[in-house]
Amino acid sequence: MARTWTRLHEHLGCPPGPLTFDMVRQAAADNLEESDDLDWKEMLPQQPRDGRWNELAKDVAAMANTRGGLIIFGVQDKTTVLVGIDPQEVNRQQYAQWIRNHVQPYLPDLDIFELTDGTQTVLVVDVPASEMAPHFVYGTAGRDKEQQAAVVPYRDNDHTAWMAEHQIERAYRERFARVGLTEEELQRHVDFTTKTIAAHVTAPSAWFVAVSRPQRPLPRGAYTMSRDEARDVLEAAEKRARALLARESVPGPLLGMGPDTRLNPRPGLRRWVCSNLESPINREVITELHYDGTVVMAANLSWIRESEEPPGQDDDLLVSERLVTACCYDFVATAQDQQRKLRLDSTLQLTASIISPDEPRPLAPLTSTWGDLNTRESTPSYARRPHHLQPAHTVLSPMAADDEGRSSADELCADLMNQFGL
Repeated sequence: MARTWTRLHEHLGCPPGPLTFDMVRQAAADNLEESDDLDWKEMLPQQPRDGRWNELAKDVAAMANTRGGLIIFGVQDKTTVLVGIDPQEVNRQQYAQWIRNHVQPYLPDLDIFELTDGTQTVLVVDVPASEMAPHFVYGTAGRDKEQQAAVVPYRDNDHTAWMAEHQIERAYRERFARVGLTEEELQRHVDFTTKTIAAHVTAPSAWFVAVSRPQRPLPRGAYTMSRDEARDVLEAAEKRARALLARESVPGPLLGMGPDTRLNPRPGLRRWVCSNLESPINREVITELHYDGTVVMAANLSWIRESEEPPGQDDDLLVSERLVTACCYDFVATAQDQQRKLRLDSTLQLTASIISPDEPRPLAPLTSTWGDLNTRESTPSYARRPHHLQPAHTVLSPMAADDEGRSSADELCADLMNQFGL
């Protein structure tokens, strides 16, 4: 999946969106210089000769090791004259094989595609900034065909350089730090949402809290979602979740918050917020759509009608399996529709948990026999009653199909409910 915000978008002042031939032509006409994330190439990739590195693999690894970018074939690198390439000579399968054979670790999100105006054609290799950097390039030495050598290239302004040992060591440290940072960012959103809930709740309650965050968030200032777009995301997500899961008897957070709240997102800190905590006529729900692609959702699993008795201080907090399933589907559907609206080309990392925001209390599961929606839910005698649940994690690929979204929602729900011994 090609990225939607590149050096060409920035130079031309274009909003995030697919790269077009006209954008390449205009950037070339503007004599846009090469940089660490833009490499003009006049000729198509060539088969490496004996004893030489695979140049395409080297260039791809160099960009992945830096911050990603575009390699565009069909434009002279010095003059930026658009000369085009012969589309009949393009062999994308072979190019992908070269990269697969010579670059380690594997680069799964690489995209190779052609752009044309009907007269001229260019080949674009879109290299995302890799979460798995550093990437090594493997090749044979000229004097010993059996001896494999490995180096780590990177982009230094408009040319390729080779990492020294201390740079490789730093790149590995940064890889491990990225993993920790992502987890910290997810946890930061969970903690902030938990504090928000705790400031409003007046009775013991269990809450579903979930966060989705792209591995490569949109750059700050690159895009600002409008209120109408936020409303469209929530409406589409509610319909998508309802179509994926038969839950007429258990409305999820999007439907449970009511149309007045769902259709009226309010501005927040670089985000749109739908919250009925101030006037909880229906189930208390928070849904946040962040400009960088993050989605936060929280729902009160213990909500009851005014005519019902709230749980006492010594009572277990009941957690309905049906409602948790509906929450997972609403959450994943919202993450998917936010991803599509923003044209995010990044894998989403999702985490979900069930918490008691005031103090740890026993959580008791409610489930029905064989999942029958017509059967009243009850707590099985063999079920565990944990005070804490571990967060559940999963991922969602760029522009994932509905089947993948359903699988991710089912995975989150199973990981949460299995902790009750179900």
